[in-house]
Amino acid sequence: MGRTFRIKVRMRRFRRLHPRIAFAIRSFMIFSATFGGAYGFVTGSRSENSGYDPNTFAIGASFLFALACLGLATLSMRLRFVNKRMRKLAAHNEALIDRNWELKEAEERARSLFEQQGDLIVLRDHQGRITFANDAYCGLAGQTRGALIGTRFDFDVLEQGDSARESNGTRIHDQRISTPSGPRWIAWREGLVRLDAGQPAELQSVGRDVTDRTETERALSDARDQADAANRAKSRFLAMASHEIRTPLNGIIGMGGLLLDTNLTPEQTTYARAVKTSGEALMALIEELLDYSKIEAGKLDLDQRPFALSTLIEEVTELLAPRAQAKKLEIAAYVDERLPLEVTGDAARLRQVLLNLAGNAIKFTASGGVALIVEPGIWPNEISFLVRDTGIGIAPEAQSRIFREFEQADDRVARTYGGTGLGLAISERIVKRMGGRITLESEPGKGSTFEVAIPLAASQGSAGQTTFPSPDLTGKPILLVADGIEASLIARRLERWGGQTCLVADATVAEALLPERAWHAVLLDRAFGPDISDRLGEVARAHATQRLVLLTPSSRHEKLSTAFTGFLVKPLRAASLAARLTLAPEVPSPDLAPDPVEPTPVRTRASGLSILVAEDNEINALLMRSLLTKLGHRVVITVHGEAALESWLAAASAGTPYDLVLMDIQMPQLDGIEATKRIRAHEAASGLPGTPILALTANTLVEDRYACFEAGMNGFLIKPLDREKLEEALAGLAASRQHAV
Repeated sequence: MGRTFRIKVRMRRFRRLHPRIAFAIRSFMIFSATFGGAYGFVTGSRSENSGYDPNTFAIGASFLFALACLGLATLSMRLRFVNKRMRKLAAHNEALIDRNWELKEAEERARSLFEQQGDLIVLRDHQGRITFANDAYCGLAGQTRGALIGTRFDFDVLEQGDSARESNGTRIHDQRISTPSGPRWIAWREGLVRLDAGQPAELQSVGRDVTDRTETERALSDARDQADAANRAKSRFLAMASHEIRTPLNGIIGMGGLLLDTNLTPEQTTYARAVKTSGEALMALIEELLDYSKIEAGKLDLDQRPFALSTLIEEVTELLAPRAQAKKLEIAAYVDERLPLEVTGDAARLRQVLLNLAGNAIKFTASGGVALIVEPGIWPNEISFLVRDTGIGIAPEAQSRIFREFEQADDRVARTYGGTGLGLAISERIVKRMGGRITLESEPGKGSTFEVAIPLAASQGSAGQTTFPSPDLTGKPILLVADGIEASLIARRLERWGGQTCLVADATVAEALLPERAWHAVLLDRAFGPDISDRLGEVARAHATQRLVLLTPSSRHEKLSTAFTGFLVKPLRAASLAARLTLAPEVPSPDLAPDPVEPTPVRTRASGLSILVAEDNEINALLMRSLLTKLGHRVVITVHGEAALESWLAAASAGTPYDLVLMDIQMPQLDGIEATKRIRAHEAASGLPGTPILALTANTLVEDRYACFEAGMNGFLIKPLDREKLEEALAGLAASRQHAV
């Protein structure tokens, strides 16, 4: 079978290689067979002994003709089948030809793109010889493709950048290379590729010119470094400006306070108060400018600590109460009892924002009052602070502008009320830094409402605690005779406690309502006038067990009617109101007891301390000597750090060490930081107990405070010096010394 197949294959190959010879042989064989058959038939039929029979001949001829027709039919069918296959092969061949052209065109396009694109492309074999380089590479090298193929050409590397390798093995790196057109930065991607099966893999390097990008990045980096240097310079300038401005202000405000403590004529008192007030106003302006500079320099740091929310709000209202009452305005606060006792956040920055908003409300309000309302926000752990006033309001077109730096509602407001236009801008920056938002609703002539919403989570120790026990006033009638913002907030709180509150703004109506029922308590605002309030108090004797009068701090020492069982001072503390309403009714007495608030610890008066003061400014040194001497202390003044160190060493060696050192930070020869470090080093070497050292600094930056603590100081006092804070610090030191004894 295999032999026959091989013979057929050879014959087909011969026919394919020699078609004319094969045709001649086939024609000769057909002719010979036809001629031989015909000749033999004719010869046989003419022979005498042939036995020729016409019928048999006809049958044989018909049979042969049938065989011939069958052969022709078979050949015809085979020919049709062959033609059909030939047409299919021709169509397939045509498709292959078209596909071949498409592939050639795609190859040409790919090669054209490969060679003409802007990226550098070069292939190298395992010996480093170039096997292909596109036009971009040749152009950058300044050589033709023919000159590069087969060589180990490479660019000179001037600077090698960082290198990295991807998970697929591709190496990525940057190089600064030398080219005929000058140095260029190229970002390379290198990886092995296999172009032909059975051939070794080649190294394909694709490079992109990133000179512009790299130079831009380096320019940005240089600009960032310059900006950082500028910020550091700005911080140094802030520290210097703070020190240089606060130092004379410390003398102005401090000396003004000392001057007011002396015997002055009324005219001199007016002038001295004007000097002190002007100094405090200048200090407030400087604080705003320094805060704004800190924010711009990115130095605004937040101190996350637990603090009592209601205490902070009441302190803000009480601090602003004198300003409000001087303009005959009311100021009141309301803290929703659903809020936690303590929250975690930056209490100092929150107080700064609320003081600014409430202070502005007082400034721009001529009649009515200001309310500070604290409620739960719309999001979990969010607290909403509302500052509402009845002032001049803000026009809609100015509401977005007032939060910009150095902007106010309009020029008329700026001329009338003054101000730098920084307070709201600083407040908005602080609120955003705390993760909150500040919004405004206002209508000209009807007042404004600023809302500050800040996320403040409850501290871990305040879960379930309350500031004071809320009184149970369920079903108890309370008559509140008052008018204004605080009256509505008091009524709101009484209703939260369950009381049936009747708020009346007219004294005549209140007098008519008193006999209608037995009142649990009557609260009467003395703002109606002494005569009216005293008369109502007498009328209420027979109808109410608790008769409380609401006073302002200025009217607290006025003689009150014996009809009242107690008094409360505005702005009202919720704890004071709760305590008064839960007390048993008192016997009428002309000597009214003070507010039943929680007892405050009695401050121990610091006396007899030996204090070393290191202060290079003569006026501030005089101020410190005067303040400390008035408080009963022994004071030694030194003018620089070297003198302070020598005085401390002398006192320590003599066995009479100082009880306290007040150390200025910026002094000639030896600054306060270095002097403190040397004192602490001597104490550690000699085994001496640590002397309390407080920094006297005009720098308010956080890093300056950290530097004080790192040097070994126990605390710091900010200039201008607050007399009460100084006395408080000395009292605490004296108390600790007494406990030690």
